[in-house]
Amino acid sequence: MDARTPDSAAKLLGEAAENLFQELQEHFQGLTAALNLSMAEMGTRIDALLKNVSDLMMQAGIESPIKNPPPDDVRPVI
Repeated sequence: MDARTPDSAAKLLGEAAENLFQELQEHFQGLTAALNLSMAEMGTRIDALLKNVSDLMMQAGIESPIKNPPPDDVRPVI
């Protein structure tokens, strides 16, 4: 027979739930950090691509329809 009381079983269940919640929160924070890093890298690559396209258009003698991107402090953060 199990000598656990309903109170001790509830306490164990609560602790298990709290541990699971903590693990999920840590995992979510890790995923969020990885996503933010990927988004920042993607933004940098897009800026470089825009610059390269603009440079190529200038070399070809085409007036650039691409406006210069706003400075980083004006750009919305996602």
